[in-house]
Order: sequence, then structure tokens, then C-alpha cells
Amino acid sequence: MKSKSPSQVRQKNMKTGVIYVYENQPYWCKEKKQGRATRKCIGILDETNNTIVPTRGRTRKPLESTESFPVAKRKFYGATYLLDAIGEKLGIIDDLKYCFPAVYKQILSLAYYLILDDSSSMSRFERWSNLYKHPFGKHIPSQRISELLASITESAKTKFFRLQGKRRAENEYWAYDITSISSYSEMLKQVKYGNNKEGDSLPQINFALVYGDQSELPFYYMKLAGNIPDVKTVKPLLKELSVMGFTDVKLSMDRGFYSESNINDLYKERIKFLIATKTSLSYIRTLIDDVYDDMRSFQNFNPDNNLYAVTVPAEWEYTQKRSYKGDTLKEKKRIFVHIYYNHKKASDEEQNFDKLLITLRNELLSGKRFEKNEKLYDKYFIVSKDNKGDFKVSAQDDVIKKKKRYCGYFVLLSNEVDDTWKALSLYRNKDVVEKAFCNIKDRLDLRRMSVSTEKTLDGKLFVGFIALILLSYINKQMREKSLYKDHTMQDLFDQLDAIEHLEYEGKKPWVSVVLEKQKKIYENLEVNSL
Repeated sequence: MKSKSPSQVRQKNMKTGVIYVYENQPYWCKEKKQGRATRKCIGILDETNNTIVPTRGRTRKPLESTESFPVAKRKFYGATYLLDAIGEKLGIIDDLKYCFPAVYKQILSLAYYLILDDSSSMSRFERWSNLYKHPFGKHIPSQRISELLASITESAKTKFFRLQGKRRAENEYWAYDITSISSYSEMLKQVKYGNNKEGDSLPQINFALVYGDQSELPFYYMKLAGNIPDVKTVKPLLKELSVMGFTDVKLSMDRGFYSESNINDLYKERIKFLIATKTSLSYIRTLIDDVYDDMRSFQNFNPDNNLYAVTVPAEWEYTQKRSYKGDTLKEKKRIFVHIYYNHKKASDEEQNFDKLLITLRNELLSGKRFEKNEKLYDKYFIVSKDNKGDFKVSAQDDVIKKKKRYCGYFVLLSNEVDDTWKALSLYRNKDVVEKAFCNIKDRLDLRRMSVSTEKTLDGKLFVGFIALILLSYINKQMREKSLYKDHTMQDLFDQLDAIEHLEYEGKKPWVSVVLEKQKKIYENLEVNSL
């Protein structure tokens, strides 16, 4: 059905007496199967001359095309300002500017993005960039990010490490530890299958960190092949520190780095060290035996640590092969052996050991032996057959008693620290590295890498490292000021995100209202408030 031409309908408002004129447009409704109409007010009837006066909406003067408003920008600023302030305080911005003059702002922006964005996928940087005020101030396309990461050279990184290392407190111990970072790519040279500390079935790289025990800040890292055991990484670390010109180095390490060769290298390079060692070593057991009877004297007990401890001055049998002379130098070096005993740890270890022995014995009696346990079978049991051909399993009691004798003990070695409890405190400070590994893997989304080239991998690790320095500072301040009682780190960022940076073309930029609770956050983190 053809639509009809519009007609006019007049309707009087009984309260005001005004007669409104409407344009009436008939149309056929297919759903209702009947004629319908729409109405549109076109004016008011002037009864004196029977003309229609258009309503105000139809005569309103349109905006001139030349009329314009200033361009406005409104972005989140509170959290990125915090990172700016920390970067200035720690010298990160100055050191990056010196080492990477052309791209330091881009590096900072990517590091901020890793910290503040939950997804941390580089492909989402544009969305984040549009919301936040950041050092570079513009979007970095994915292709440009890849090029940027690949452009970060080893020589520039080494300069940065050296500058940051010199900013750390003098005489502090540097905690050294390693974690594994899994990779989906097996094409990268250093991605290898190894002892994956996450229990992943993926190949990995090893990521080694050096942290200041007082500053609780990292200043150096190494990327190593995933199949290199921890104990083999100490010598490369010493070479790297030497190349960077660090002297009077002090290292704190766990027992995974202990070996006679490493101790000899530490002495050779004149490195001060504090390192945990295994109580199974005959050298260590001899020293424990010497103090065993008096170890649990009340005079050796420290109620603050709930531990018994003694320190034994001893001598290290130092050896050094001298290829230039074709001989081996042997001499005695001073060493302090700190021996600790934890009664609860002893009880737990003994019970776990007994459970293991029961499992091993049952496996032997049933004839269902496991290859992984063969050495343990031979060490703790004697298996024979009786006249009927049945298995007979006898425990080697002397070996078992000797094992239990050393339950609950742990030992630290140092060529400098002679105080028992100072050594323990320094060693426990290395826990900051474990926290750092959690940050770099979880918050920075570096648990599993999906990059496809060596240079891109190296670049992303460096950007992650910059982010880690900033996070480590915030973590230390939050812990020392007891902020974790009321906030998570994400809560803190969320509160600061409410602060906006506003910018109008031709006008001086300004910041939105900063509340007292936000000022308190800046104060607790020891940076100036906005």
C-alpha cells in the first residue's frame, strides 16, 4: 500500500489555550495490519492571521562551523606519578637516560604498563596508553615494541647495571639466587629442559638475580641456559661482577650454590661470602660432632629466634691450580662455621625420615622396587631371602641412627661474619629474592615467555627488570610501614588511579583533587605528594 501525503492536525491545549499544529504522516503497519500515523509538532497557530509560528526548536540557530572548543585530555595519573617519583629517587630515570638516550621514555612506559595492567600482554599497550599519562606519552605499536626490545644492547645494559650497583649501600651483602622461567619456544638457544622450579614440563631459561640485603633492591641479573645447575653459575657471576668493576663484593647464597670449587673461587677473587651448606658433608659433620654434647645448653639458646647456635672458627683447605706455574697452591684460609639447631625442625625431619623408611621397606617386601629409590634401598636396608625364598629385609640401624643424629641442624659458612646471629639475619634477608621472583613471574606476567627471538627475549627481561626495581621499592616501604595490613599493592594503585591529569589546549595542565588518604600513601612511600 502506498503511503499517503502528510496532513496537518491542530490540537488545542485546554489549560493554556495554545493551538499546536502537527504534521500527520499516515503509514500502513504490517504487524497490526491497519493504518497508523506519526505526528511531529511543526509550530503554533497564530489565530489572528491564521499562520503557523514555528516552535523554538525549528528556528534555533545552528552552531557556526567555525566555532570550536579547546582539545581536552583527561588521563589517570596518580599511580604513574608515583612510579615517576620512585624512578627519580632511585636514579633509574637518570641511568636509563644516560644508557638509552633515544628510547629511555619508551622503556619506562613499557615498565609502567607491566606494573599497572593486569593482562601485561604487549598487544594491549594501546588501550592502556589511552587511559594513563606515562613518560613516552604516545602509543607504541606492536611492531615498534618488538623493534624497541630487540634494540636493547648488552653494552647499554651493562652500563645500567654498573650505575645502579654503585647507588647501592656500601658494605651491604648482595643476595644471589636463581629461578626458572618457562618458554613456549624451543628455538631459542638458551631455552633448555632442566630442573624446572615451577614443576613445568616446558623448557626454560634460568634467571639469576642479585639483590642488596639492606636496600632490598635488585641491580643486576643474568640470563642462563635452562640446563645449567645453580652450582655452576657462581663462576660466571664472579666474572661478570669483575668486568663491571665491582670490588669489595659480599655475596649471600643458599646451599644450592655450595661446592668446594666455588668456595675456592670466592677466596681467589677476594669475595666476602655467607653461604649455606649441607650437613651431610664429612667436614661439616666433624664440626657438629665437636659441639654436639653441649649444643642444647641454655647458654646457646636464643629465644627471639627459637634456636640453639654456636660459631666455630675453623680453617678452609684452600687450593688453586696455577696454570702459569703448572702447580697447585695449597694454603689454609680463615672461615667461620655457624651451626644452628632447631628442635621442631629436628622432630619434623625425623618423622618424615621414618615415613620414608617405612615406604622403602614395604616396597622391598612386596618386590615392587622403583629405580629412583635403588640407592636408598642399598643405603638403609639389607635384603636377603630365607629358606622358603621369601624376601627378608633388615634395617641398617647404624646408618639410620647416624642420619637422625644430624636432623634439625643447618650450617652457614662465612669468611667475614663472625657473629652467630648477625650471620643468621643476613642470610634470612635473602628472602627478598624469593619475593622478587614472585613479582617477576606473577605480577609482571613473566612466568612463561612466548617471544620468538633471542633479542626480543633479552629486551623483555630488561623491561621486566626495570619494573621489578620499582615494585621492590614499593614492597619494602609497604612492609616497613605496615601498609599490607590494610592494602594489597593493587589496592594502593587503584586508590591512586582516581587522581587524574587534565590538559586543555592553550591552558596550563592541572591535577584533580588529591585526597588526604592519597597524600598519606605518597608519604608512606616516601615520595612528595602531587
